[in-house]
Amino acid sequence: MVPRYSRPQMTAIWSPANRFRIWFEIEALACEAMAKRGDIPAESAKTIREKGDAAMAAFSDADLARIDEIEAETRHDVIAFLTWLAEKIGPDSRFVHLGMTSSDVLDTCLSVQMTQAADLLLEDLDRVLAALKARAYEHRNTVTIGRSHAIHAEPTSFGLKIAGHYAEFARNRERLIQARKEIAVCAISGAVGTYAHIDPEIEEYVADKLGLAVESVSTQVIPRDRHAAFFCTLGVIASGIERLAVEVRHLQRSEVREAEEFFHKGQKGSSAMPHKRNPVLSENLTGLARLIRSHVIPALENVALWHERDISHSAVERNICPDATIGLDFALIRLAGMMEKLVVYPEQMIANMESLGGVVHSGEVLLTLARAGISREDAYRIVQRNAMETWTKLGKPGFKTFRENLEADPEVSGRVSKDILDQAFDPAQHLCAVDRIFARIFD
Repeated sequence: MVPRYSRPQMTAIWSPANRFRIWFEIEALACEAMAKRGDIPAESAKTIREKGDAAMAAFSDADLARIDEIEAETRHDVIAFLTWLAEKIGPDSRFVHLGMTSSDVLDTCLSVQMTQAADLLLEDLDRVLAALKARAYEHRNTVTIGRSHAIHAEPTSFGLKIAGHYAEFARNRERLIQARKEIAVCAISGAVGTYAHIDPEIEEYVADKLGLAVESVSTQVIPRDRHAAFFCTLGVIASGIERLAVEVRHLQRSEVREAEEFFHKGQKGSSAMPHKRNPVLSENLTGLARLIRSHVIPALENVALWHERDISHSAVERNICPDATIGLDFALIRLAGMMEKLVVYPEQMIANMESLGGVVHSGEVLLTLARAGISREDAYRIVQRNAMETWTKLGKPGFKTFRENLEADPEVSGRVSKDILDQAFDPAQHLCAVDRIFARIFD
């Protein structure tokens, strides 16, 4: 991911230094487990740990260059690292990687990195959820128009709209917890996963120390259905981001202007039009969501590896693992900040709601006429006729509001009292269940 859309906390997880530190930790833990079993001298395991820790603590660009130099000759990244490590440890390095295969290190390391990434993403989601909860409560009684097919439907609460997004991100948080569990596994089973050269106790020890579960059946690699589930979850979260971003983009349109992104002092919207205040954050989030979702298909295609292993997944994961998690991390923090500072215009919401002459109350009027003894079919015909009379004459001579047309209609006049119509045209009645819904979501 380009630096523009990267945060250092997530980028560090995918850095070579972190990767090599995890590689060493896996190797050192395996040596400790072997020493406990008596497979290698305890003093050798101690030396490997102490000298390896010192080397990793002092790891620098020069070390990275040395590993790259070795890899240029060996054409094998794990062997290059082990050769560099041997230079730091000395003769006891002969016990490093004993009975193991490269995938034991690579896949277990990837599990650690993905769990680290998931933990950071969970923190990001918590910030998004906190922002949405605060804004939902702030606007729980702010009346706005609900839209279906992007057309005015019935009044609703702006806080309720936000609460719906909160509920979605709460579900996404649970999905990510499950996805993290899927990927938090260790496999140290040797060539083709048979444990022929390494005892399962070694794997269990390393897994426990790293906070991972043991892969039930590794095929030399950890099965990629786990990774696919993880990336599918990231894609679903990205779609939730886009759904909220699209809502903000629509609300900020000049014709709507019910809410808008915070416009910073000194911010410029256009190089040619100084008046512009564009929804750049939500548009950016829409683009990032597309990018994050694009990693789902490659992850799914990685599931079908040949026999016990191949490396057709390797180049894919070297790209999608950092890019998808870095991109989602950035997007979630940007979304949280956008919602924390979102500017809301309740007066404009009311003005927009009433801009169609009251036809948005047609549903309640339909129910009112039915309660007054008119058949539903006749009530629908009466309400639609009067609503269309208002709709088609908006801004034209002879315009009457929906209520005025209803009160002049002989099929309505005398059958429904003014008090009942007042109630039918009161948008506050649409907020009657907000408290109950909030209790369901937030309590």
